[in-house]
Amino acid sequence: MTESTSFYDTPSPAHLTGIKAWLLTHDHKRLGLMYMWAVLFWFSLAMIVGLIIRTELMAQGRTLMGPEMYNAMFTLHGVIMIFLFIIPAIPAIFGNFFLPIQLGTDDVFFPRLNLFSWYLYMFGGVLAVVSLFTGQGFADTGWTFYVPFSVSTESNVSMTVSAAFILGMSSMLTGLNFVTTVHRMRDKKMGWMQIPLFTWSLYATAWVQILATPVVSITLVLVVIERFLSVGLFDPDKGGDPILYQHLFWMYSHPAVYIMILPGMGVISEIIPVYSRKAIFGYKAIAASSMAIAIAGSLVWAHHMYTSGMSDVSIFVFSLLTFLVAVPSAIKVFSWVSTMYKGSIEMSPPLLLALMFIFLFSVGGLTGLVLGAAGPDIHVHDTYFVVAHFHFVMFGGTGFAFFAALHYWWPKMFGIMYNFNKAYVGAVLACVGFLFHYIPMFILGLQGMPRRYYDYLPQYESGNFSAGIGGYVMVLGVAIMFYNLLMSFRERVRAPMDPWGGPTLEWSVPSPPPVLNFLEKPVIKEYPYDFKDIIARSDQQSR
Repeated sequence: MTESTSFYDTPSPAHLTGIKAWLLTHDHKRLGLMYMWAVLFWFSLAMIVGLIIRTELMAQGRTLMGPEMYNAMFTLHGVIMIFLFIIPAIPAIFGNFFLPIQLGTDDVFFPRLNLFSWYLYMFGGVLAVVSLFTGQGFADTGWTFYVPFSVSTESNVSMTVSAAFILGMSSMLTGLNFVTTVHRMRDKKMGWMQIPLFTWSLYATAWVQILATPVVSITLVLVVIERFLSVGLFDPDKGGDPILYQHLFWMYSHPAVYIMILPGMGVISEIIPVYSRKAIFGYKAIAASSMAIAIAGSLVWAHHMYTSGMSDVSIFVFSLLTFLVAVPSAIKVFSWVSTMYKGSIEMSPPLLLALMFIFLFSVGGLTGLVLGAAGPDIHVHDTYFVVAHFHFVMFGGTGFAFFAALHYWWPKMFGIMYNFNKAYVGAVLACVGFLFHYIPMFILGLQGMPRRYYDYLPQYESGNFSAGIGGYVMVLGVAIMFYNLLMSFRERVRAPMDPWGGPTLEWSVPSPPPVLNFLEKPVIKEYPYDFKDIIARSDQQSR
């Protein structure tokens, strides 16, 4: 290829045009964009549902819905946010788009399987929505589908569980594709210690997807079998064991927490050095900690079950492992902060969102240690303290990392810039609203308010009202960020090839990237990167 032809302009496969060229594409960049618009739709829907739930809880008694509808909405919010947003968002969008480019190759190893993964994702999402309007309505079990309720309720659990199973298959196939691509497709001159940290995080995540997802897939199939055949696997009335379900579910779902957060950590590891104008501090430690989190995170599932009646020895072991798994995460935070120390900091929306991530994730991690210690966990288990901790890690962590990734790679994906001032306003409102939304939940949890309740006692009303106000502010901030990004299509301010001065390979190709990614053979740089040359190149482009 001798000229810069955007992948938007060239159909894939070559004989197709129009919408067919997108729906049957094998281009990893187009698939990344298809994932992006789908993920943004599901996220917006789940955010609206969450706001409705929070509005219901702002005052005692019934305001918008009854308890049955509340349970269904609660489950819908959880299923969409977990299975359709947090788990696939960063790997499916930015992993698909940028992993091959960062590795110096033109596509993933299994392009057709990549397309199949997208169709599984879309089919699973549609099936989840269809279950709202069929049978006895959407599942009312919560996103964990806990037995024995999930095998006895008349709501449409089977279809919802089937949707989660299909979404798990999509996640597993994406992980398989990424692992194979890293091993077989990266540039021959790129050694393991030259792989960008974002790709390292996707590689570690992919192994967890491959090894942990089959566990929950089998578990969900067993729930459907029990509902149809009454075989008595989990229902104690039929000789089953509900604790077995908890073990099987959390053997996947706690590693899934790291499927959710590891790609976000990779995003932050890309952003911090770029805007600090320094090579990342402790590259090898961050890469190793990503693998350590993937391994150790798979061994701590039973800290969700301290109140289930397990032995004191088991509680001690899982509590110890929980504290140990915090060490690799702390290494990353230490490395990010050390990178900024004496750096030439250049503030921008991606860096601001990355700093918000570090703060919010650190709060979530530290409160996670409270839950990992058996003593305090007994008192706050299944209270709003757990809800606040979970959202600080998942939304304060993965959510804000997702926003940072959008703002960081938007110019590269579309070749246009967005308005910085509006991005700052949206980010600040989202963060302030987040804090006012979830900090009251820590207090409510310490006061003893149980989670997943439709109504509550009078002493909890002020905290829930405050959380509701914070929720509206947070949603307003997110809406401003999304609106600003979408308005960039109207304003069409052209982005240079490397607006930030990034050292990784995606910043060495045109914006948006060509069909085959590289116009000439990529030059693999030695680590640590020399930011002097990068800054000079960025300044020249700006002029």
